[in-house]
Amino acid sequence: MFASAQLPQTLDKSDFKELEPQLRDDLLKAQLEMIERKDFSVIILVDGLDGAGKGESIARLYGWMEARHLVCNAYSEPGKEARQHPPFWRYWRDLPAKGETAVVFGSWYQPILRARIYGELDDDGFQREMMKVRRFEEMLANEGVLILKFWYVLPADVQKQRLKAIEKKKAARHVLADWSTLKNRDKASQTGEEIILATSKGYAPWFVIPSEDAEYRDAALAQTITRSINLKLADGTAKQVAAPPVVGGLEKRSALDAIDLSASLNKKTYEKRRDDLQEMLSEISDTKKFAKRGMVLVFQGNDAAGKGGTIRRVIRPLDPRIYQVHPISAPSDEEKARPYLWRFWRRLPRRGHVAIFDRSWYERVLVERVEGYASHEEWLRAYDEINSFEAELVGHGYLVCKFWLSISAEEQLRRFKAREETSYKQHKITDDDWRNRLKWDQYAIAAGDMIDRTSTRDAPWKLVSSEDKRHARVEVLQTICDRLKEEL
Repeated sequence: MFASAQLPQTLDKSDFKELEPQLRDDLLKAQLEMIERKDFSVIILVDGLDGAGKGESIARLYGWMEARHLVCNAYSEPGKEARQHPPFWRYWRDLPAKGETAVVFGSWYQPILRARIYGELDDDGFQREMMKVRRFEEMLANEGVLILKFWYVLPADVQKQRLKAIEKKKAARHVLADWSTLKNRDKASQTGEEIILATSKGYAPWFVIPSEDAEYRDAALAQTITRSINLKLADGTAKQVAAPPVVGGLEKRSALDAIDLSASLNKKTYEKRRDDLQEMLSEISDTKKFAKRGMVLVFQGNDAAGKGGTIRRVIRPLDPRIYQVHPISAPSDEEKARPYLWRFWRRLPRRGHVAIFDRSWYERVLVERVEGYASHEEWLRAYDEINSFEAELVGHGYLVCKFWLSISAEEQLRRFKAREETSYKQHKITDDDWRNRLKWDQYAIAAGDMIDRTSTRDAPWKLVSSEDKRHARVEVLQTICDRLKEEL
């Protein structure tokens, strides 16, 4: 591979000086139009061998582009905070808003490169990591991120000379990556080729840049970025969508139809079981084993199904320092400017902590689907994106518990009226609640599809009858305790 990149590629300094004004003008025009339209963001990922001038070319790029809308994110070994979260957390955290551009050094490829070169990742493990990367990049691309990945190559003798020069400048030693120096050159080049073959896709292509000649290198970088932004500005084609199959039939029935809404508990039995389970939850959450894990609790359900009251019973026995409740409403302008999962990645707990979501990422396939806030392509592909997201959490040691609290239409109407008639509950009822009630059947279909497509072995849905609130609260507490005992 990269045969063309190994050939001498040069641009005379006088020719570059003549070409530079047009390079700058074209690049800046493309960036300014992107900033004005705010249809997408750009990630420029820079990778390759040490000594190839990655930093120098990006420094020149900063001089050519509007720097106020350009940020550089450099990643090295994850720090204490990053180690408390899944590996992709810090990359999600730093995603640029639409209209903005981020240059990324030391990206999500660096840990894979290092592990592969040092023999810490076998073939199967490498392929699994490549699959995770492809899912991540496709998700970003589908949400309006233009991903441009550049791999800088350099002849061995030239690299040797440059590394010697870098070593003489002690202040510059931090730019060296331990995996791509001369002693690992062959393995690094081979691994780079494997990565490029596995992850160069139409939605996130790799570009190999010959880097011996600085003028040629930087001109090629600028032209590629300009062309890619212009193509994206002109691109109106729909993205591919994918969703696992859902159960079909002549009569549409869903998992919600199987919930026994008659389940109930008397007050005495409820109080005894609630107290026992809360004590158990308190004890488990205080163990050393729990301190090494994270827990994510998701509450969805019909309006007025009792999510808030159930959450209060869950958090009562927990140390307030280890949990946070996230009530999810309509996304803010800042959140709309980024991929929709961004706001949930930012809210993930550290190890030993609990994040409780009162509504969640599932609003994409519920409210946004039914109300038309998300396009058909957006909510349909969200099932696969959500499954991948939750698989990342489970793979990192999180326990994910998802609850659907279900009530009948008649019980919902009774609770709505009670809220209107009780002064301290009136804030709980809104015009949106009444409007959503008119679409009861549509929400039921959407919820059934959601459960079918996202109830996985690692992150199953627990369907809870909430017609009787006491039953629902005990059922949720019991499920959490059972899952914790099983996992820990």
